[in-house]
Amino acid sequence: MDDADLRSWGPALVSTDPDVMASYSRDQSRFTEHALPEAVLAPASTEEVAEVLREAARRGLAVVTRGAGTGLSGAANAQRGSIVLSTHRLDSIVSIDPDEQIAVVQPGVVTGHLRAAVAEHGLFYPPDPGSVDSCTIGGNVATNAGGMCCVKYGVTRDFVRGLEVVLADGSIMRTGRRTAKGVAGYDLTSLLVGSEGTLGVITEITVRLVPRPAPPTTVLATFSTLAAAGAAVQQLTRAGVRLSLLEIMDRTTLSAIESMSPLGFDTGTAAILLAQSDDPDSASIAALAADVCRASGAEDAVVSDDGREADLLLQARRLALPALERLGDWLLDDVCVPRTRIVDLITSVEDIAAREDLVIGVFGHAGDGNMHPTIIYDEGRPDSRAAALRAFDQITARALELGGTITGEHGVGTLKRAWLGTELDASAARAHRLVKQAFDPDGILNPGIAIPEPWSPIA
Repeated sequence: MDDADLRSWGPALVSTDPDVMASYSRDQSRFTEHALPEAVLAPASTEEVAEVLREAARRGLAVVTRGAGTGLSGAANAQRGSIVLSTHRLDSIVSIDPDEQIAVVQPGVVTGHLRAAVAEHGLFYPPDPGSVDSCTIGGNVATNAGGMCCVKYGVTRDFVRGLEVVLADGSIMRTGRRTAKGVAGYDLTSLLVGSEGTLGVITEITVRLVPRPAPPTTVLATFSTLAAAGAAVQQLTRAGVRLSLLEIMDRTTLSAIESMSPLGFDTGTAAILLAQSDDPDSASIAALAADVCRASGAEDAVVSDDGREADLLLQARRLALPALERLGDWLLDDVCVPRTRIVDLITSVEDIAAREDLVIGVFGHAGDGNMHPTIIYDEGRPDSRAAALRAFDQITARALELGGTITGEHGVGTLKRAWLGTELDASAARAHRLVKQAFDPDGILNPGIAIPEPWSPIA
């Protein structure tokens, strides 16, 4: 772009430096395509976002919205001939209302920063993605992110009350409300949460908060068989044990963590369950959870109310992906199955790993069935790369066979675009395309991302 082109974008910060554009051209996904954009634009207000979209619509340029780039599905990857709209300058916590227990934030606010800010008011923002210290609220809303607290609190959508959104033509729309109740009109807020930048650019978010919970009590249960770990998850659910966190890690993942940061895990253990309760009676709930685990076949179940021990165990869980990454090139899957089928999924993953001669570690949120099989392969070997792709598709297919879904929290993006058409029936796929057409008739917003094929802009 020449100087005149740059000026036409209005006051938004614009960069056409190739190095800068390269750094904004993709997220952290693997096996997804990306290209150098025409420019990177960083508006600092809703009005500037509107100017950018009006100009993009006039030029017929695709717009790819990007938060922190921590995504794992390719939804923030630039396409040839597109511009990247970065929300990193829209980073203000506009207000925190302790009485109404809500906060109003811009999309570039780091999730961990919001959690820390509301904690000063005795409040809690529960969504807790693995990248909580670097991901942004806007990205969380775009993918309906979850995390380790979902078993009790739910996902991002459960905490979004209202949005300010700039549509493809540059018009500004407000959805939802600040009040605790409200059913006027269609629920456009819920529609936009999880839409991955295909329906509009979110510029402000009103989130619901809850009172800060009690310090948690933690349970660590070890199992010599996957079947016993699965039985424990099922029995914990059936017994209605009120847990705020229930995570699982398999033998491969535990071995990788122990190799990276020795914590005393027995690498011969088939699986561990990490559970917490943050209820006021957390001690009795944790004791009950430990009893259930032992009755289900746990080799050991240890209860602790030591905050430092809890932090250490949670840190070990957060090390799952970094530890597996050290084993080689990696491809992370994100599927969700009924909690009663978690063991079936993990067993299938082990079979796939053996068949494809790959290392695959499994960890995830046992409390809601959201698993993250992580495939380790060698990018320098075409046969290994092909095996990784085959394994990825087999795992995703198996999740659907088990009554699950192709993604629990990372989104569809480009990585699983073809799989979306497999999961949805023909009527649902058509409805998706009609919604896209209504919000973005010229198809300039993340065209082809998270939309069931076939989709063609200006079709």
